[in-house]
Amino acid sequence: MRVRILAVPYDSGLRDARMGRGPGHLLERGLATRLRDRGHEIAVETLEVADAPLPEIRCAFDVNRRLAVVTREAAESGALPLVIAGNCGTAAGTVAGLNQAGVGVVWLDAHGDFNTPETTVTGFLDGMALATVTGRCWTGMASHIPGFHPIPLEHVVLVGARDFDPAEQAALSRSGLGVVPPDAVRARGMAAALEPHVAALPARVRRLYVHLDLDVLDPAEARVNQFAAPGGLTVAQVAEAFGVIGRHRPIAAGALTAYDPAHDPDDRALNAAFRLLLELVDRAGDSLA
Repeated sequence: MRVRILAVPYDSGLRDARMGRGPGHLLERGLATRLRDRGHEIAVETLEVADAPLPEIRCAFDVNRRLAVVTREAAESGALPLVIAGNCGTAAGTVAGLNQAGVGVVWLDAHGDFNTPETTVTGFLDGMALATVTGRCWTGMASHIPGFHPIPLEHVVLVGARDFDPAEQAALSRSGLGVVPPDAVRARGMAAALEPHVAALPARVRRLYVHLDLDVLDPAEARVNQFAAPGGLTVAQVAEAFGVIGRHRPIAAGALTAYDPAHDPDDRALNAAFRLLLELVDRAGDSLA
């Protein structure tokens, strides 16, 4: 299939810092070549904002405004938008670019990303990414992303999360959002744990954005960044999740975020990222066939 890789090398408003180094590292180590070797047609674009360091919030939403435009261009041309980014906050731009009608989200992450400015204990904007996508916070800033509308909570499934702030966890428990914890996957297997949630998505959800924060993986599999939390998923379980998702709905776009090469001296996380990105693209192709 045709794939347009959209690289977003920013972390907390800084280019090529921490997790912002991940997209460039993936490209330098041959991501595009590996996808081409699988028979896919690949184009690559790296997104830029102003050269001078910007406040984190402004930079994040500037990136999202640009990302919404290029995601829409990719989707309308018949290509799969594949975002590789430092931060999860790019999800707002990606879903906006899909024109959002009938879009649902499967979010794989160690964290809930469901904080708001009122509940966060760290002030980390990236910990508010899913809350932003679902309209719980930053509504004014998000309204300036072309095509953005909040994704209804009942259109979202959160997979693999286990590291929450107390107020965040309370908000999640009240939200009605579908949650597949790692314990359920270990007890029942990925297909049995995930399939009921994907199958239960409303009929108006006709296609899915699949968001993979690489730290959904257990650190014993691969340590991907400084926020890694124990008790996560295996590479094989995440790969299986993509198959489950693709059997139920077409995969309209995908993303891999939060990979910091500085925490990956033995390339275990890099190799996991390659395997999962190839699997995601293959399953997207199957789902659209």
